[in-house]
Amino acid sequence: MFKDRQVLVAGGAGFIGANLVNRLLALGACVRATIHKKDPVIIDDRIEYVRCDLMNMEDCRKAVAGMEYVFMCAANTSGAAVIASTPLVHVTPNIIMNSQILEAAYFARVKKFIFLSSNAAYPPSGDKPVTEKEMFDADPYDIYFGVGWMKRFTEILCRLYSQKLKNPMAAVVVRPSNIYGPYDDFDFVTSHMMAATLRKVIERHDPIKIWGTGQDIRDLIYIDDFIDGLILAAEKISTFDAVNIAQGKAYSLKEILRMALEIEGYQNVRIVYDSTKPSMIPVRLIDIKKAQELLEFNPKTDIYDGIAKTISWYKQVYSPESKEKEVNV
Repeated sequence: MFKDRQVLVAGGAGFIGANLVNRLLALGACVRATIHKKDPVIIDDRIEYVRCDLMNMEDCRKAVAGMEYVFMCAANTSGAAVIASTPLVHVTPNIIMNSQILEAAYFARVKKFIFLSSNAAYPPSGDKPVTEKEMFDADPYDIYFGVGWMKRFTEILCRLYSQKLKNPMAAVVVRPSNIYGPYDDFDFVTSHMMAATLRKVIERHDPIKIWGTGQDIRDLIYIDDFIDGLILAAEKISTFDAVNIAQGKAYSLKEILRMALEIEGYQNVRIVYDSTKPSMIPVRLIDIKKAQELLEFNPKTDIYDGIAKTISWYKQVYSPESKEKEVNV
């Protein structure tokens, strides 16, 4: 589907965007990618990088001009601490960016728009995996109220452009579980749980300090598997629809830490759990039956192998011997 097609990856220097750019190149796409404050991490002459601010409508129009497909991977994101202390940081900028690039894509006659939503927008579900139809059954968790409704609002906009206008633009919503792997954000200030935990193990922190009790349960999917699902959704969904892309299995932070320590051979380390720090969602299980049936999606990388691959990549890129923190392909 993507061979020789004009494809925009908005947020091409981010974690998901960088991995998606690599995959689209492998599929033969003509790739344009937006960057903002960060420099590109994938260096390849086949990529057309456009430095722009998606808060500016003219920049959005410039980015989508001539594109057939748009993947909206750009977002103002951060870790639990930032969300807890400044919840609005993820609301206004993202609403503006999402709204403007959708409008710009529509008037540029883009064939299909793919939006990355979030499992954090789902309401509490206890120990039951959440299904796609439950998104609007109740409010999101309080800690994610702002960012959750921002994602929901953009999903409604996707439906508007796909179903409610005279000349519709196909819009696909992908709801990821927690993603990890190469090119993730490993900065302790802005990183998510998996990246921060793996970095502490690799750097031999002693003690290793963990926020919360370590009992939080997460569905974690390796980035290559997520990109598989993202591409399948873009290829096989032809009008508005939303689909979960996840591993379909869940692990506690304690289990994640145990596996990382085992892979690294790091023994006799002190582990300190800080229950005063913000714990986000106690349990988040995700149902992937729809993706399996509709997209024939099945993740290939188990959690242990995914952690091992991520650790290996991190050590290769961020080792003291490495003179650069960019990977050239």
